Amino acid sequence: MPTDDATITTVDSLYREIGRAEWARLAGGMANPLTETEVVQLRGLGDRLDLTEVREVYVPLSRLLSTYAENTKRLGTETAQFLGEPDSTTPFVVAVAGSVAVGKSTVARLLRELMSRWPGTPRVELVTTDGFLYPNEELERRGIMHRKGFPESYDRRALVDFLIQVKSGEPEVQAPFYSHMRYNIIPDARVTVRRPDVVIVEGLNVLAPPPTPNDLAVSDLFDFSIYVDADVRHIESWFIDRFLALRQSAFANPNSYFKPIADLSEGEAVERGLGFWNDINLPNLRENVEPTRHRATLVLNKGENHAVESVRLRKL
Repeated sequence: MPTDDATITTVDSLYREIGRAEWARLAGGMANPLTETEVVQLRGLGDRLDLTEVREVYVPLSRLLSTYAENTKRLGTETAQFLGEPDSTTPFVVAVAGSVAVGKSTVARLLRELMSRWPGTPRVELVTTDGFLYPNEELERRGIMHRKGFPESYDRRALVDFLIQVKSGEPEVQAPFYSHMRYNIIPDARVTVRRPDVVIVEGLNVLAPPPTPNDLAVSDLFDFSIYVDADVRHIESWFIDRFLALRQSAFANPNSYFKPIADLSEGEAVERGLGFWNDINLPNLRENVEPTRHRATLVLNKGENHAVESVRLRKL
């Protein structure tokens, strides 16, 4: 039987390892279409995204994704012509996965903006899997409120059905809406996707394997997938920094589910944040999120300052 190290080596051989400097050179001749104000608006709390990072990392990544999308569409058109059928090419679906606080939401928002600036992919929609969490009432009924964010807390069937409709070319598909302020699904709110060129799906467990061999994996419906990676020690630090920042902003809103945390001292808030990290987010990362990294088409490796240090791209 092969050892774990042998397995890791085998998986690593599937990827091209591209250093930051080499990847940044790919941006030569590509203009950064975003202003500094737009970048500030796109970055998440605690992220240190700046114009240099956008130009050197995400502009070439968006060009690569747009190239994949354009060529997939071209292949779909040529296949339809070969079969003598009408062109029924469906949206190109991109997944963005990774830990809580690693910056995947910022990556997804940024790619939505950048990809929409390329001529071949002008219409890009973003959907987060938070909308497919079971409502808090259902999580309480199942006794798994303390495992919110773990695979069993999501309505996986609803997410798969949503993506099947998207990839089947339905003219309009709706997804539930999740409010971070209320920490719950909003019953009467929906996110509507009207057959764009690209759909970006962002979430913790989007690359997870199916629960049984006979089930369809969510990842079976992706055309390209990105895993945002970083050292666990850095992610923990980012999580606590973000938690403290939220304590002074969103948590202070009287309508926030986490309003009681805003009234804690900083020391008490750090202790509470570490509790959330050690009891929920770290086990979920170790057990469910990190093991899916090898399923990604591309891995962004971040350093301590949130900057991408290298890129791993699956070989074709």
